[in-house]
Amino acid sequence: MSRTPTTLHREPGQAPARRARAVPRLPRLLPLAGMLLLSACSLAPEYHKPAPDMPVSWKLEAPWRTATPRDDMPKGAWWLRYQDPALDALQEKLLAANPSLEIATARLAQARAQATAATAGLFPTIGSSARVQRLEISGNRPLTNYASPQYQTVQNDYTLSFNASYEVDLFGRVRNSVAVARANAEQSEADLRNARLVLTAELASNYVNLRSLDNELDVVRRSVGLQRRALELITARYDGGAASGLEVAQQQALLDNTLTQIDILARQRAQYEHAIASLTGTPAPQFELAPDVRALTPPAIPLGVPSDVLERRPDVAAAERAMASANAQIGVARAAFYPSVMLGAGYGVDSRVLGALFDGPSTLWNLGVSVAQTVFDGGRISANVDFARAGYQATAANYRRVVLGAMQEVQDGISGLAALERASTQARTAVADSRKVLDMATSRYAGGATTYLDVITAQQAVLNTERQAAQLAGQRMLVSVFLIKALGGDWEAAPAVADSGGAPARP
Repeated sequence: MSRTPTTLHREPGQAPARRARAVPRLPRLLPLAGMLLLSACSLAPEYHKPAPDMPVSWKLEAPWRTATPRDDMPKGAWWLRYQDPALDALQEKLLAANPSLEIATARLAQARAQATAATAGLFPTIGSSARVQRLEISGNRPLTNYASPQYQTVQNDYTLSFNASYEVDLFGRVRNSVAVARANAEQSEADLRNARLVLTAELASNYVNLRSLDNELDVVRRSVGLQRRALELITARYDGGAASGLEVAQQQALLDNTLTQIDILARQRAQYEHAIASLTGTPAPQFELAPDVRALTPPAIPLGVPSDVLERRPDVAAAERAMASANAQIGVARAAFYPSVMLGAGYGVDSRVLGALFDGPSTLWNLGVSVAQTVFDGGRISANVDFARAGYQATAANYRRVVLGAMQEVQDGISGLAALERASTQARTAVADSRKVLDMATSRYAGGATTYLDVITAQQAVLNTERQAAQLAGQRMLVSVFLIKALGGDWEAAPAVADSGGAPARP
């Protein structure tokens, strides 16, 4: 690497006439002014926000219909739509104490600090220095003037100076570096929003699973109560000689099997409870959620056009900002092919006597330009440019992957909710039918028209259909959480208070 310096400098005690000759004249500054005018040049490819192929509308089926969300409305706490105070309190704890959110927040602060540091490159660097020392000059030092005698000298040195330097951004290296840092900061901000969305959705999913198990446990416990009463009845009939020991054993086996299901469901519930504790920053042994049996009904979810997802999903925004950063990085890499130009200036005083430090002869100053150009590097710069271009291609492919994934997730949620709503309707019908069968089997057994095995079969069918209905209600809630997450959150501020008119109609 070679440098071509041009420096104007005056030492202390220099003659005034020589100082006058050292002052730069206007014609000498014209090339420098020309270089400054060229500083608007940038070697980064022109960046255009990608416009991937998007479907015009979602594939809807009953009971869905197209809605018109308002994207200009503030996107509030989407979980408020579920109108569950316990869920609201848990989400607030998550936002305040979740370690993963703290990590994402710290990374955003780092990215913003890096953007600020990169922006500083657009301005001159100004510094100052001061030195006070006493030194001895060797009498045996090499001769610089053979006509002058050598003396061993002890003297003081007092120096105060100010200096400034500035890189002339001829080829956009600094500005592209700033663009990279700013895009990275914006990507980190989108990552933080995405972390909030993912974690709040994960908490809601765990909470819905837990409440779904509460409902399922309630079904099983009610079945246990019915089966105990049936066992007492068949045992009394056995004692009276009206029933066989086989019928008692069959009822006892059914009861024992149902009791086993309670322990299995309780273990699953405990796992979801522990997961919620970790998400809210609470040690699992110190956390407990009391059972709450309630009807699970998903809220109305407005659907816009598919292109709205690109503006609302933070992971899509993060992927797009990564593309912008990679595009600017190409400009940084290509700028290394061209020379770097530094402007430097300094002013100060230097004297061996403190009292004469600010006298005229103690003044020193410099003004100059340095140019650095790489002549040979074995292909390193070219390799760096190829690396940056490949990085951009990778981010472009990742952006397309994220967009396709977003479309898939939303469509899965739309189709899933529609199918589960139909299945839930059918499950409620199946519960009513199975209860009728149980009543008929019990009556026929009491009249001696059938064996007790029909009653056992009908009891098991009632338990299975009621559990299935409870599971389907929980799955509908889970898919609604999944769909809201896939849409990027809520379209507008959700109501904080439940409406008195019942569940809202689905768009």
